[in-house]
Amino acid sequence: QELIPLHGNMRLLDFGAGTGLLTRRLAPFVGSVTAVDTSANMLKKLTEVIPNAAIHQGDIIEYDSNEAFDLIVSSMTMHHIRDIDALLAKLYDLLTPGGHIALADLIEEDGSFHDHGNEGVHHFGFDCKTLKQKAKNVGFVDIDCDIVHTVVKARGKYPIFLLRALKSSNDSPDAKSESSWVSGIRL
Repeated sequence: QELIPLHGNMRLLDFGAGTGLLTRRLAPFVGSVTAVDTSANMLKKLTEVIPNAAIHQGDIIEYDSNEAFDLIVSSMTMHHIRDIDALLAKLYDLLTPGGHIALADLIEEDGSFHDHGNEGVHHFGFDCKTLKQKAKNVGFVDIDCDIVHTVVKARGKYPIFLLRALKSSNDSPDAKSESSWVSGIRL
């Protein structure tokens, strides 16, 4: 499993941040945290555990920021977003040159993952090969997509992938990164 570099000056964006389950694990290792979620109630709970987090209630694709981020993360949110191409393009635009994405979600499944129906679910998981191509199409480099966990429920096993990619420090789709994944913290 590759490592994501974290440092005290890093600006982190977590979209679909919810109550901050992922954000709270990363916040101590970065300089600033911005959390984006469509639920005001979840963001309120997030600010109870990460009081210095900047929050934005709304859709990540419509999120407008004057700040660029060094790392954008998300856990189990992508399958709730209709337009994955637009999402990846938005994330690319929000990153600093040399910035990373680390996005975890479901590998393709039969629609049985959610316990209470599929309202608000636009994808029954994803194929890593297709996601890697979509990321490449918007300009990401050093793209990896690996299964990192499996959720086991009574009705089946659901593999979870981690899509990692880098915005070139030259901001060019053909440029090779100067430094790939280096020491950091495991997600």
